[in-house]
Amino acid sequence: MMKFASFETIVEVLYKYAIPTPKNECSKPLQLGVSFAGGYVAGVLCAIVSHPADNLVSFLNNAKGATVGDAVKKLGLWGLFTRGLPLRIVMIGTLTGAQWGIYDAFKVSVGLPTTGGVAPAAVATELAKM
Repeated sequence: MMKFASFETIVEVLYKYAIPTPKNECSKPLQLGVSFAGGYVAGVLCAIVSHPADNLVSFLNNAKGATVGDAVKKLGLWGLFTRGLPLRIVMIGTLTGAQWGIYDAFKVSVGLPTTGGVAPAAVATELAKM
């Protein structure tokens, strides 16, 4: 959920504050780079949000018969949130960035605009008719 909830917002923020030219004047490679960067940041947020639960599930799977209380005692509350987090951030951030980059590259290959910014006038007109 975090990937989808944050990706488009992050891309729009990048175009608004980090890219000095309007999106429609940016090259396609730059737009795809923005998609990757937005996906990477969305992946980092996803990793941070889901990490405690993943640590808990891993602990419970490895320690048969253990309870949530056992996990908190063994790992500590801080450990549930931080144990293995840097590696997970790199892994999930890169994977998510690549996924969104591929998504937008496919959109470009079939003639659609990349994510972010205002929809082209023709698309906006068609959507308004619906």
